[in-house]
Amino acid sequence: MADPVRHSDLNTYLKRAEQALEEANSASLDNVRQRCLRAEAAWRAMAERAERSERMKADELARKRAAQKQCYVATQAT
Repeated sequence: MADPVRHSDLNTYLKRAEQALEEANSASLDNVRQRCLRAEAAWRAMAERAERSERMKADELARKRAAQKQCYVATQAT
């Protein structure tokens, strides 16, 4: 199960990336447009890291649960 705080962070990062892209598209000055595009890239990178972190935590939790189950089965067999 995903941690709701982390999922919220991921959604926030994605929303901020979309907002930065909208600002870039509506900017009339090139330097402002470039700044917004850099901000979009940064927000998307943060979203990717948050998503990867969520997957790694879920995988680790599944691994620990499987190990606990194996230990339990082993103790029941003796």
